Amino acid sequence: MIRIAPDLLGAIHAHAGATYPEECCGALLGRAGDERIVTAVVPIDNAREDERRRRFLVTPDDYRRVEGEAARRGLDLLGFYHSHPDHPARPSEYDREHALPWHSYVIVAVAAGRAGDTTSWVLSDDRAHFEAEALATGG
Repeated sequence: MIRIAPDLLGAIHAHAGATYPEECCGALLGRAGDERIVTAVVPIDNAREDERRRRFLVTPDDYRRVEGEAARRGLDLLGFYHSHPDHPARPSEYDREHALPWHSYVIVAVAAGRAGDTTSWVLSDDRAHFEAEALATGG
């Protein structure tokens, strides 16, 4: 399970709405344990130069930056969030091909600039498929 406080989920939704009709992305920082608790979100500029409506890119430099930010705060890099403009909040084949096991992947469906359904997924260890991860809001 991953737990995200309402204000942080609101920040993710605001980011998704502000970048519509393009995909947004960002990092989830927090504490890993029996459940993952997100204590900070870090927006990342979508580095894609094309297909930004359907794709996002976190560069190696961005990854190192958010990993360093997590370490400075004494937190874990729990995963990433991104939006799906005018598409359901479930991972695509492209998402699976570019994901890493262990990380949580929070996906926000956005329609007409308004964030909607929000889900979380974890890639299987063999990278064959995503498994739904329970997402809870609250402290």
